[in-house]
Amino acid sequence: MDFLWIIIAFGCGFALKQINLPPLIGYLAAGFALHAYGFVPHGSLQTLAELGITLMLFTIGIKINVSSLLKVQIWAGASLHMGLWTLVGAVLLKGFAWMGFQYLEGLSWQAITLIAFALSFSSTVCVVKLLENKSEVNAQHGKLAIGILVMQDIFAVCFLVAATGKLPTIWALGLILLWPARHLIFKLLKHSGHGELLPLIGFSLALGAYELFELVQLKGNLGALVIGMLISTHSKSSELAKSLLSFKDLFLIGFFLSIGFTALPTLDMIPALMALSLVLIIKGILLFHILAWLKTPSRSMFLSSMILTNYSEFGLIVAALCLSNGWLSKEWLVIIALSVSISFVFTSAFYEFAHRAYAFMRTYVKYFERQQRQPDYHEKMKQAEILIIGMGRVGRSAYDVLHKKLGDKVWGVESNTDKVKKHQSEGRHVIVGDAEDADFWETSELLHINLVMLAMPAVSDIVDITTQLKLNHYEGYIIAIARYEDDREALLASGVTHVFNYFVEAGTGFAEESLQLLNHQQTGAPHAV
Repeated sequence: MDFLWIIIAFGCGFALKQINLPPLIGYLAAGFALHAYGFVPHGSLQTLAELGITLMLFTIGIKINVSSLLKVQIWAGASLHMGLWTLVGAVLLKGFAWMGFQYLEGLSWQAITLIAFALSFSSTVCVVKLLENKSEVNAQHGKLAIGILVMQDIFAVCFLVAATGKLPTIWALGLILLWPARHLIFKLLKHSGHGELLPLIGFSLALGAYELFELVQLKGNLGALVIGMLISTHSKSSELAKSLLSFKDLFLIGFFLSIGFTALPTLDMIPALMALSLVLIIKGILLFHILAWLKTPSRSMFLSSMILTNYSEFGLIVAALCLSNGWLSKEWLVIIALSVSISFVFTSAFYEFAHRAYAFMRTYVKYFERQQRQPDYHEKMKQAEILIIGMGRVGRSAYDVLHKKLGDKVWGVESNTDKVKKHQSEGRHVIVGDAEDADFWETSELLHINLVMLAMPAVSDIVDITTQLKLNHYEGYIIAIARYEDDREALLASGVTHVFNYFVEAGTGFAEESLQLLNHQQTGAPHAV
């Protein structure tokens, strides 16, 4: 029967995709629908969900630069937001209680404070899924959001230790040995090849770390995150993460389905649900102002606060603990589960329009920016005629070929600061910049740019950048890449001048190289091997 649920989840996700909404909303809807019709989940569904979360945290760890967690916007932002939101949220919920809202009325300050604390966390699953869908994990706002989520995970571990009295065993100190053990893991990765052994070693590392942390009475999911961070510097870490992508996405369907199976609402829960949904907006506004106070760039604080405006499944754990201690009624487990689901829908739907919303509101948003950025690349780029946006493998190859012929007329733009430093150390003219940021194009001198090459995989990113260029009256050529024919047609419709198909162009280049080789052989001319 569990396999039938996957089919139903696919149908709901597919339907939502057709109206440009994230499929995960459909998965949530499928869970509630199955629950409403009386289906009871088996243990295998929870196993799928746990596997999905574990693999997701493992792949997050691979992409995290540990030093980034030391940034003040991350550790201070997460700490201040959690403390202030717990206080503000408790006061707001107490206000609803005084207004006579059912299930809130009569709750003690202790119970209401615990509810507010439970709602201070944001959902790692929801946030990372949305960031990955838009290829924004390594963007500035993506790294900020994930850093805050990691800090929240640390706070969650501390809370569980304090609430349950379940201290880690003395053997937890032995986890320090994971640091020197990473060299052995590096050797395993090096010799694992590029086939089925690579994802298998990923499963082994993620699940092995999960069990190891559980053995010493720490959160198993935290172990998957830690082991991922330990191997993040390895040259094959990115390939490993990509090999696990499909598995992770499939297993996470189980997680979204399981949320729907948690509980069903009754009419008398509606006032409490309305109260929690209303204060969710205050949660996002509070984070926005905290990040502004910490001198976060306007676009990063806007997008980060928007994508973190949701509740976490961790709230269910806190509610269950409160229920076991007699602080809350069993109905609150249902109310919080539904609030989490509603917040997922809210974030997923609104984040689809986040970049366009910032472009529309940026003058207002920049009013709260404490530190105005002064671009330092105007003088450097005056001789540029070609910009390559996205300096991954495709962008780097295009840059190297064009630079040999055109020299310093070719420049690259990359949002990942680590990649930029590497390219600069290798002699390439690459600057740090987020091409989806309206401010980037507004402050750049576009008159001397004849060609913009968009070398990035996400169609939505290419469309957003093309929109920004058109809004800033750019009249040069825009060239992009696509994997599939329907993506190519969508990009051309958005205003891209020309689109190269990954696979078609690779085949064409392969054939041309082969013909050149044959011509050399027939003429007897020397050729490079």
